[in-house]
Amino acid sequence: MFYETSTNIHGLAHDPFKAIVSPRPIGWIGSRANDGSYNLAPYSFFNAISDTPKLVMFSSSGRKDSVTNIEQTGEFTASFASRDLADKMNMSSIAAPRGESEFDIAGLTPEIGKLVSAPFVAEAYAALECKVTEMFQPKTLSGDVSDNYMVIGQVVGIHIREEAIREGRFDMARVRPIGRMGYMDYCDAGDVFEMFRPRR
Repeated sequence: MFYETSTNIHGLAHDPFKAIVSPRPIGWIGSRANDGSYNLAPYSFFNAISDTPKLVMFSSSGRKDSVTNIEQTGEFTASFASRDLADKMNMSSIAAPRGESEFDIAGLTPEIGKLVSAPFVAEAYAALECKVTEMFQPKTLSGDVSDNYMVIGQVVGIHIREEAIREGRFDMARVRPIGRMGYMDYCDAGDVFEMFRPRR
């Protein structure tokens, strides 16, 4: 089959785009508003975009509390979403009123960063402290501004729990990161395997 995305007529029960671009890591974004209130929200449009410098990005469909808070402070965190915290991660996606903490709703412990004032999930195996380098609304082919907000942050600090380290590495089999598939589907890294790049 083939369909043009300008019409999005595909004949399927659900749009397959997000199922094709998968699995997507989950950016569990922690932020703090100017009034001191905490926000925690998972974003599946999230990824690392470079290692030197260490940059990550997430994209919000519409202006949500995370975007507003980060615009005010210029800081955020990204906590590692693991299989054992999947239910709590999902709970934090609830549409809570502004100012109500999703940490409280999901029964999670907020911990303030060492270099940023935004909170991260203390129970997470790892967390990134980030300072914003860019925030913008991407444009379409026609030049129109979309209703999406892209936030790029430089990682200035990294937290890792000791039990997540084995033989000098962040143990993926132990921490079992979860990813977003299409529809309401998720996956985890229960089956971890290693491959090396070929050499000539």
